[in-house]
This record gives sequence, structure tokens and C-alpha cells, in this order.
Amino acid sequence: AFARLSAVYGGTYMLNKPECKVEFDESGKAFGVTSEGETAKCKKVVCDPSYLPDKVKKVGRVARAICIMKHPIPDTKDSHSVQIILPKKQLKRKSDMYVFCCSYAHNVAPKGKFVAFVSTEAETDKPEIELKPGIDLLGPVEETFFDMYDRFEPVNAAEEDNCFLTTSYDATTHFETTVKDVLALYSKITGKELDLSVDLNAASAGENDAA
Repeated sequence: AFARLSAVYGGTYMLNKPECKVEFDESGKAFGVTSEGETAKCKKVVCDPSYLPDKVKKVGRVARAICIMKHPIPDTKDSHSVQIILPKKQLKRKSDMYVFCCSYAHNVAPKGKFVAFVSTEAETDKPEIELKPGIDLLGPVEETFFDMYDRFEPVNAAEEDNCFLTTSYDATTHFETTVKDVLALYSKITGKELDLSVDLNAASAGENDAA
């Protein structure tokens, strides 16, 4: 969706490019990105922490399990889309645990299959033990994949190097923190707040004119 919209407004996009390297001038400002000997020039670079590891700091780790099932999560009224948050006090942990489930109804799995994600801020190196309270809510699970990854935040001054970095995905599964990060990044890049409000009366009038 972003690539198509970018093209409509005259943007150039290159997908699945290997070994992307951000290029800096003598003053330390980014001016482009190089891949396969080709450099795309730019005024600003927007990227995640993996592209500029020297401009971020580690702030935590996330433990995550991806579970494949043949059924919805029990006691959720057979819902195909579910969000569950287990409070840290209930779990006697330092952070909450998040459970999210979606299904074939969302075109993310074969017919009859459900996919559940269980995640939390890691406190040990054993995700299978840490995530057990969330996994226990799922009922029978066909297969489980465990993962742990570091979480980073930018420490650079964007006005000095033209680099605008996102934070890493945290343990939440409802994307609230991710949306806030994107909105904050938009304001930092453009110097103004993003207005997502819609004038329904104007939109309705426009539809009537088109009809």
C-alpha cells in the first residue's frame, strides 16, 4: 500500500534490496542509501534500528511464541480475532503478557487454522517457561515456535544526521505503541502534527457530487 501510494506521488521504491548501507557526507549527514552498487539519493533516511546499529541502544528483550491451532481460544465465544492482556501483578512479573489470535477468516492461515501470538518483555532466557501462562489459555496447540529478540531505541540527533529511526517492536500485540511511534516520527520529520480527522459532511457532499 505504501509503495503504491508513494508511486502515485512521484516516489521511487526498490523492494527486497540486499545489504543496504546508509551514506554520510563529511559533516555526518545522511544523503543516500546504497545497495548493489547503486545509490538512491535523499534528504532524510527513515529506517528501523537494524540499519544503523551505532545510532541505537538496547533497552530490553522480547520473548514471543507463535502457535498454530485448529480452534479459537477457549471461552472467547469462538471469536476469530481476540486480544488478551494478562496483568503483571496477576503473573507476579515486571511486565504484562499479551495474547493475540487471528484465523483463516483474515486470510493469514489455511482453512480451519488459527494463529496465536503470546509475548512479553523477557526476564529470562527461557521463553517456553516465561510464556506458559499465556500459552495455557490457548487449549490444544499443533505447533509452537519460540523466539527472542533484542529491543532498541534511537539515541541519535536527527537534526544533525538526517536519520529518523523507529523503535523496535515491543511485546504488545495491539500496535498502540507502534502507532504512537509512527505519529511521533511524522511530527519530527515534518515539524507538524498528523491530522487524521475526516470531515464526514464534506466527504458525503463529495460523493453526492460524483454521483
